[in-house]
Amino acid sequence: MVRTESLSPPINAYSWLRSPPLTSFEPGSVYAVEFWAAWWMPCMAAMSHLVLRQEKYKDGGLQVVGVAAHERARTADDARTKLTTWLTKNLPNLNYRIAFDYTQEMNKLWVDPSFPCESPTSFVVHRDGYIAFMGHAMQLDDVLPKVLDGIWRASDGS
Repeated sequence: MVRTESLSPPINAYSWLRSPPLTSFEPGSVYAVEFWAAWWMPCMAAMSHLVLRQEKYKDGGLQVVGVAAHERARTADDARTKLTTWLTKNLPNLNYRIAFDYTQEMNKLWVDPSFPCESPTSFVVHRDGYIAFMGHAMQLDDVLPKVLDGIWRASDGS
């Protein structure tokens, strides 16, 4: 079961969009890992919000990772093409990595064993590789500065 204060699950994406792959979490960095779907309207607002968070906190060690975990298409290639087109149209200023999780492997490792939460679902991985937060993306404004400053405890808000 994934919960706060547990070691984060591995990064196991089908492929990556607009960035080099991330194969593991680098010690010393804080990661905001967000699971979303392009067709779910609340996710678009959260993704735009994460663009701003990445810009604001990049010098403090934040790395945002978006996980496209629920894309609908006949084949992986169709889903990837559709997703790339959607990102280009809707988020031309995207400044963070996008993991394409067509096989649902990351979703199975992260979201399914966690807790029921509406999309978009966010996780914050602390500098030591442990989960510091799980919840809705719009809660990250309160969480990220505290995690980056080293004053957030998982018991504060998960």
